Amino acid sequence: MNKSSLFRTSLVAVATVACMTPAFAADFYVSPNGSDDAPGTLVKPFATLARAQKAAHSVAGKKPITINLRAGTYYLPAPLVLTSADSGASGAPVTYQAYKGEQVVVSGGRLLHPSWEPYRNGIMKASVPADCATDQLFVNGRRRILARYPNYDPNQRILGGYSADTISSERAKRWADPTGGVIHAMQAMEWGDLRYWITGKDAGGNVTYEGGWQNNRQIGMHPEQRYVENIFEELDAPDEWFLNTKSHTLYYYPPAGLDLSKAIVETVRLRSLVEMRGDAAHPVRFVRFKGITFRHTAATFQDNKEPLVRSDWTIYRGGALFFSGTENCLVENCNIEQVGGNAVFVNNYNRRLTVRGCDIPDAGSNGVAFVGSPEAVRSPLFEYGQRHALSEIDLAAGPRTNNYPADCLVEDCLICRSGRVEKQTAPVEIDLAARITVRRCSIYDVPRAGINIGDGCWGGHVIEFCDIFDTVKETGDHGSFNSWGRDRYWGLTGVDLNNDADWNAHQNLPFLDAVEPITLRNSRWRCDHGWDIDLDDGSSNYHIYNNLCLNGGIKNREGYGRLVENNIIVNNTLHPHVWFAHSGDIFRRNIVFVDAYRPAGMPSDRPWGAQMDENLVDQPGLIEPHPAQGLAAMSHRDAASIVADARFVNPAGGDFRVSSDSPALALGFKNFPMDQFGVVSPRLKAIARTPEIPAIVGQARGGDAQAPAASSGIAFGARVRNILGLGDRSVYGLPGESGVLILDTPVGSAAQKFGLAPSDVIIAADNHAVHTITDLLKICDLKQGKTLHLTVIRQQRKADVDIAM
Repeated sequence: MNKSSLFRTSLVAVATVACMTPAFAADFYVSPNGSDDAPGTLVKPFATLARAQKAAHSVAGKKPITINLRAGTYYLPAPLVLTSADSGASGAPVTYQAYKGEQVVVSGGRLLHPSWEPYRNGIMKASVPADCATDQLFVNGRRRILARYPNYDPNQRILGGYSADTISSERAKRWADPTGGVIHAMQAMEWGDLRYWITGKDAGGNVTYEGGWQNNRQIGMHPEQRYVENIFEELDAPDEWFLNTKSHTLYYYPPAGLDLSKAIVETVRLRSLVEMRGDAAHPVRFVRFKGITFRHTAATFQDNKEPLVRSDWTIYRGGALFFSGTENCLVENCNIEQVGGNAVFVNNYNRRLTVRGCDIPDAGSNGVAFVGSPEAVRSPLFEYGQRHALSEIDLAAGPRTNNYPADCLVEDCLICRSGRVEKQTAPVEIDLAARITVRRCSIYDVPRAGINIGDGCWGGHVIEFCDIFDTVKETGDHGSFNSWGRDRYWGLTGVDLNNDADWNAHQNLPFLDAVEPITLRNSRWRCDHGWDIDLDDGSSNYHIYNNLCLNGGIKNREGYGRLVENNIIVNNTLHPHVWFAHSGDIFRRNIVFVDAYRPAGMPSDRPWGAQMDENLVDQPGLIEPHPAQGLAAMSHRDAASIVADARFVNPAGGDFRVSSDSPALALGFKNFPMDQFGVVSPRLKAIARTPEIPAIVGQARGGDAQAPAASSGIAFGARVRNILGLGDRSVYGLPGESGVLILDTPVGSAAQKFGLAPSDVIIAADNHAVHTITDLLKICDLKQGKTLHLTVIRQQRKADVDIAM
């Protein structure tokens, strides 16, 4: 190389280094004691985030910018809204952070300075500003109880207490004007909950109301599980409060020992605190939030209206932190607490968003929700009962547009006690998204699933090294992990994928939306009110391995391409439900604790799935292994599965690794770590709970298998049997674990003549609950010569059948 060439090469190298070296950073400072007329320096800081945003705007993307928030609480008058013009750049991000670890709170609330005076019966009252309107009251940093009936009882698992007479006319006589009150009820099948505004009383004294759109399975409210709140006459218990918006008077019943004269009293006024509003063409890029506590937003349950694709869910697109149209943004080491709706909502187009090291307790709705646009889905349907014909669907694979979250990460987060207001929620919710990773999170104390995936669009998600327990605490028929896969292929008319010819011609259908596998691995799960892992309606393309399931077992309902291997299922087993003939499911090299599966709606005359083998049924103390005849008899496979002592290292201490002489190892089982579940950062690890480790009970009967064997009989000329446990409840979509199942309806039978059908479940006769065949026959005896009115569940909906006896 000559000197000229060398010189040119050197110039290029210098220029390249210069381009890679960031310009000098820009620092701005904000303090609650600052002034927006100040220059924003450490000595003379701004007073508001909005002023700092404006100052940063002119240099955003040109140099690294840090907006340092000094200690204190920033009560926002309006959300901080960032657009693409506020973006940073690679190597030059825009960072909002707590200065040197100081305690910084960004609040959507309002600090009140009430002058309290006695009202009556221990209740205090105070005047508030005329523009004060709130659905939550915080006293000394703790959310208090809006006046309700029945009174809140923390020992009541569902809704903190409920009563069937909540909106009875007798109860309503106590209320002068209940307008503005709220009815909160579980959905009739316990698949979430509903909310209604009370609009008044009619001429007969009956409560009038509107609402109930918050669940996509429109079956109405539960007949008993309901309460009413925001009724002044129900202010009768310590810690309850009520705001009269007409007289601008706040009423509060302080508990014993609370000095109201020194108490910090706060309300809420904003729905969101920070909104990132871009789109795919003009994204908000490289904006970071670090070390900040975000607090106080309004509940949004009443505006939760948008149905998701054939999911049980509806959604409200908003949150304390709202990301829409972003790239490479970050929320790190933040606290997001005391919010009435979603904590973090990731809406439509987002790429590479990271939520890391955050503490997210007590959210009214979801913890972190990723929800794309239905417009990105090919051939979407929205209601559970809707069906496409094969000729009507788009047969191209994958999404139609890029308007959905992808390649995002939730890592090392503690998300607990979410769903304080809404119950059809999850600490992590994923719908219409791709390649979302949830890693090293601790998730617990929630009303429904810990992690919920609402559809198969478009897969690629990874759940790993998580600790998820104390779930499904207020609802039913669910799991610590829950998924649905009601995608394009599910329920198609014009094709029968159980038919060999149709399957051979259309094997790609189940994977048009579920294009990438979803992976659950190296996590610990415990559900005491359902399944540890629940793959429900149509869930397809899953790889589930290296999981420790502590109580509820693993359920695979109908779907395709599920590989379940190398898991430990303590005191339980696999629950296969209504598998497709060509499911391709594999269940191998797992350790289970019951020498039987827990099937529901499974064939007894042919093998299940593609492979079920090399599984070990643990039987402590067994000297010589022997064949797992119970598994083999059910699956028509499991030829190499055995019953043996798994020889766990320290099960009482939660270490379910097997020793080096375990027969499980010879089957191909491999140990996986037992000390890497949940959060890892010291600040979160110090406060995170861990699940109770169960005692091994040996040949345990878990979940629905605890019920007695189902009895059978004849009713209306048809073969019937009793409903048996949680498995039947899930398969037939029942409100409880009872009823009478119709097995067949022979031609000429009364059952066939009057419109009963196989798989109908009789749950009531003449408005009397039918729990068993015995109940049904007793009622039939009393109705001879008359017409008997039956309430049945048919394809997960109520139907009425009248039979002439």
